[in-house]
Amino acid sequence: MKIVFMGTPDFAVPALEALVKGGHQVIAAVTQPDKPKGRGKGMAMPPVKEKAMEFAIPVYQPAKVREEGFFRQMRELSPEVIVVAAFGQILPKAILDLPQYGCINIHASLLPKYRGAAPIQWAIINGEKETGVTTMMMDAGLDTGDMLLQRSLKIDPQDTTGTLSDRLSVLGGACIVEALRAIEKGTAVLTPQNHSEATLVKKMRKEHALLDFSQSAEAIVNTVRAMNPAPVAYTYLHGKTLNVFEAHMYGGAIEGAEEDFAAGTVARADKTGIYVRTGTCLVVLDHL
Repeated sequence: MKIVFMGTPDFAVPALEALVKGGHQVIAAVTQPDKPKGRGKGMAMPPVKEKAMEFAIPVYQPAKVREEGFFRQMRELSPEVIVVAAFGQILPKAILDLPQYGCINIHASLLPKYRGAAPIQWAIINGEKETGVTTMMMDAGLDTGDMLLQRSLKIDPQDTTGTLSDRLSVLGGACIVEALRAIEKGTAVLTPQNHSEATLVKKMRKEHALLDFSQSAEAIVNTVRAMNPAPVAYTYLHGKTLNVFEAHMYGGAIEGAEEDFAAGTVARADKTGIYVRTGTCLVVLDHL
């Protein structure tokens, strides 16, 4: 099948690889523009661009996909289908209507739950035990289109956004290949979403990463996991910002520490970590 692939971060790379290895003709990769990175502010290519160049796939990097010039380029390419995975821009109706088989999105949640940005992080923050990938036909709404297929994945208690994203990205690659195979065979079944069960999540911001020790220890640990590797959970200690990459709950007693000290109080700090009182038991900040 003749495909235009749209994606930007590491999450999208396995899907691009799966399409190429699955024998599809990826005629173009569309990704976000290069951005300054690091102290030297050198320009860094998006991961999808790097992978596309390895496969000698032409790369397009429009600042805005709504520009008429970009639409003309896509029309000239005449793709049979556009596959989208964490691209980072909202596609206009003109692009959605362009391919013969439409635009298919790879979304990292079990829709209709966790529509919108950062579904992986919010699933971890909310203590979900299961998530997955949904491939769906894109429409003018935000992750509201009919579903092609879903595949679920258990969330490990030690999963961070980084580790869970890696596993979901591989699953996403397998799902899109399976979905396209069904479309080619004429066996694809579209399932409308139950909009009454939908949840919408916002983009993760730095303020979401600030630890609130009045919450339960479990909620704090989940926040730390969700913010790893970025934007990284943090708190303040002696007026300085303290980044927290790992944490775990501690149900034991601290010798010499009062049991009724206020949430946010440090009960102990040593080479094993910083033990902090929460709304429930202690939490240990152990990778700083």
